[in-house]
Amino acid sequence: MHSSQPVDRKAWRIAKAGNLKNLVLTKESLAPPREGEVQVAVRAIGLNFADIFAMFGLYSATPEGSFVPGLEYAGEIVETGQHAGTCQIGDKVMGVTKFGGYTNRLNIDHKYIVPLPANWTFEEGAAFPVQALTAYYALIELGHLKKHQTVLIQSAAGGVGLLAHQIAKKFDAFTIGSIGHKSKIPILEKAGYDRIIVRDKNFKNNLAEALDSRELTLVLECVGGRFFQDSYQALCKTGRIIVYGSARYAQSGNRPDFVRLVYKYLTRPKVDPQKLIEDNKSVMGFNLVWLYEKYDLFKRVVGDLMELRLDPPLVGHSFSLDDLPQAVRLFQSGKTVGKVVVRTVD
Repeated sequence: MHSSQPVDRKAWRIAKAGNLKNLVLTKESLAPPREGEVQVAVRAIGLNFADIFAMFGLYSATPEGSFVPGLEYAGEIVETGQHAGTCQIGDKVMGVTKFGGYTNRLNIDHKYIVPLPANWTFEEGAAFPVQALTAYYALIELGHLKKHQTVLIQSAAGGVGLLAHQIAKKFDAFTIGSIGHKSKIPILEKAGYDRIIVRDKNFKNNLAEALDSRELTLVLECVGGRFFQDSYQALCKTGRIIVYGSARYAQSGNRPDFVRLVYKYLTRPKVDPQKLIEDNKSVMGFNLVWLYEKYDLFKRVVGDLMELRLDPPLVGHSFSLDDLPQAVRLFQSGKTVGKVVVRTVD
């Protein structure tokens, strides 16, 4: 059903990337959905590191000028444009968007809508798409995970890490989870990781002990620095390390500390292509925005992912829409477990 009337919405908009102080809650008009679009009353929003980097102006896909951050959401369809597929008003859905998610209402191409599983909350739906697609694409599409292989998952208590563990266990993989602080050990124990290690000065030896003569086939890497180097060295012949982020660049504060960033950049680990041949190992990297733009591949990956029937993701922290900046600051701290979500209604 197509409406010709715009509606009012709330949206956290940043006038110019570079400083989180520029993030302001606005009231603005949203046009009716166009042909092929649906309008979603957003009930929950998921936070991601890409949001922070975009607001800092450090993400290559950051829109020019004023924009609404946010890559994922869950909610209910309230309007449909012409030719919006099988979407119906009242459908509960989740999805990803190339920015624009920090709002209580948005228009989105119906092709990027995914039905919310019947037993999931909106918060769980908002915690799922970006992390699950990241984990699946890294493990399956790039990592070519096979039965009973051994996988090291960095940042194992985060949203991607916990979902990656679920996916790996569908293949009966032996999972080793790494965390930045021992306080997160109970989360990994409850999830069912086979081994747990803390990223400290003994990481290399602890990883070797956790492997216990097993071949390390695959690494999901999002930390960087020496933990990347130690993980790469531990890989077996034909092993793969999949890089989907670099948490070492994450920082608190309203604006980037460029001195610190430059130092981290200049001291980042480097891999010699000739050494890759000698070691018979692979280093791969990707970002989800690329996958979003390749719709046929995106659709297939989403379909394969949903067929796994994963358990709902862990929502570790929940905030109201008015408190979104506080949610962002907690997310920046690196002290979170599971997913940080923002509710648009209490």
